[in-house]
Amino acid sequence: MAKRKSSSNVPTSCLNRLKEVRTARGLSQGELAARAHVTRQAISSIEANRYLPTTVVALQLAQVLNTSVEELFSLQSAGEVIEAGLIDVLKPMSSTDPLPRVKVVKVNGRYLARPVTGLGEVLNYTVAADGFLESREASRRGRSDRPVVQVRLSRDRQAIEQEIAVAGCDPAIFLAGEHLRRRKDSTSVVGWTMGSMAALQALQRGEVHVAGIHLTDDSTGESNLPFLRRHVKASAYEVITFATWEEGLVVRPGNPKQIRSVADLLGDDVTIVNREEGAGARLLLDQRLRGAGLAGSQIRGYDRTAASHLHVARLVSEGQADAGLGIRSAAQSYGLEFIPLQSARYDLVVPKAYLSSHPSLTHLFDTLASRPFRSEIAAIGGYDTTETGKLQAL
Repeated sequence: MAKRKSSSNVPTSCLNRLKEVRTARGLSQGELAARAHVTRQAISSIEANRYLPTTVVALQLAQVLNTSVEELFSLQSAGEVIEAGLIDVLKPMSSTDPLPRVKVVKVNGRYLARPVTGLGEVLNYTVAADGFLESREASRRGRSDRPVVQVRLSRDRQAIEQEIAVAGCDPAIFLAGEHLRRRKDSTSVVGWTMGSMAALQALQRGEVHVAGIHLTDDSTGESNLPFLRRHVKASAYEVITFATWEEGLVVRPGNPKQIRSVADLLGDDVTIVNREEGAGARLLLDQRLRGAGLAGSQIRGYDRTAASHLHVARLVSEGQADAGLGIRSAAQSYGLEFIPLQSARYDLVVPKAYLSSHPSLTHLFDTLASRPFRSEIAAIGGYDTTETGKLQAL
């Protein structure tokens, strides 16, 4: 039986996850009580923060739920101020502007902060911040390779340390994060949208835990592995497949400019939107142009870039461009037509050291291989999940 305490003695700083973990395990209060040898009323009171469990009861609950006591009960550290390396330059602000909201991750033992605005125009309003900058000024200390800022946390630091930062351009990574939360409540995924080469560079700089890439080798047509063998130490990384997707030309409904191949982009009345240098979609366009004996300078809009596959699709749907390189699922999201050029594997690259040091990374890859997740992204369209969760031999 739990030790009786008055509600006024329950610390307001105590984070109680018992109900979340119990429901995630599919247990009722009565079932948990029977297995932990306490009363159902005790479970109800603990979950309602009316009573604190004794050490013995807390250990029994953790054992039944196959977790740790710290996962069930911990002290809140929201409001704590930490130092973090700043990623991305802060936009100029006036003294009356609110202090920036930031996401915080812990990578290789260091806290890193990035403004939430970097998630993009939609996610900026849907992803909660982990904290707020204490001032608009950043400092450099010692040999730090990035400015240092003070962040006042708005979440429990333990939960922040379980977040997984993924750089890449597949928007379905956020679905992976949602499925991960269903399997393991306290873990979330923060996806930073960027092209393949930029994502790999961010991983090598120690700014994220995982990089997503889709880079097709010119000579062999193989996805990712030839490029990685040239640019990373194979023994230090694992490569896990997220999915295979279709890449091609995104065009307006009805395809009014009759675009069927990259050669058709040379039309005087055709304007495209491109991806940034190093993005897999841009590399694909360049490969196909070279194969047709063409140059990007011959195409109107070649130097105009969009930040993501969804951004490309949005600009085409708004009539700001006639075509762009992207993925089928993005075209479908905006009701656009799609001309496939190739199928390519989108792989996730992760340092082996992080798999053993990060508390949640293995759960992410287990989630990718799960049937519910594979079924959901397959239902989006444009994804082949046959190899999803497969370890590739680097």
